[in-house]
Amino acid sequence: MEAKGILFDAYGTLCEIRDKRRPFAKLVQASPDRQRARDLVMTRPFNLREAAREFEVDGLDLDVLEDDLAAELASIELFEEVPEVLEHLRASGLRLGVVSNLAQPYAEPLLRLMPFDFDAYAWSFSVGSLKPDSAIFTAALKMLDLSPEEVVMVGDTFDADYEGARKSGIRALHLDREGVFDRPVPTITTLRKLTAYAPGYREPE
Repeated sequence: MEAKGILFDAYGTLCEIRDKRRPFAKLVQASPDRQRARDLVMTRPFNLREAAREFEVDGLDLDVLEDDLAAELASIELFEEVPEVLEHLRASGLRLGVVSNLAQPYAEPLLRLMPFDFDAYAWSFSVGSLKPDSAIFTAALKMLDLSPEEVVMVGDTFDADYEGARKSGIRALHLDREGVFDRPVPTITTLRKLTAYAPGYREPE
């Protein structure tokens, strides 16, 4: 079936953090219940101080962590090919969406960098579900108003993106920018390969 929509992971797929400080990871490590904190940090719309209160974190300088967060957010960049590829896909009539396991503060900086608004944004912090669970993929499909068979998922995390999508009935491509992935699954090294999913595309002879 011809693809009518493409879903993207966010960080590591569309964009990257150039100056990684990991302030939320430090909160999780300092929490008395790390597993609970790890789940909640990306399934609730917490800012950093709200997360610290919820996780009952003591002994961390929150001012320093907020500076770390600001440095991370300021360093976010789209991968070089992303604007051109997205413009091409949108011009071809494909519906586009994001499915991302993400802490709330990281969404807005990405949105500001994107060349246009997508048709669907299934953030884990708003949906309340983490990939590879089917609920977050189902939410994205509903926003796109497409069936699983009409959509392709692209992401750089095999378990969450590729296997999660496949378990939800969605075709998937694993993004391996380094070219080192060795499992026998559909894999691309650049998002430029997605132009093959544009309606009317024909492989060059």
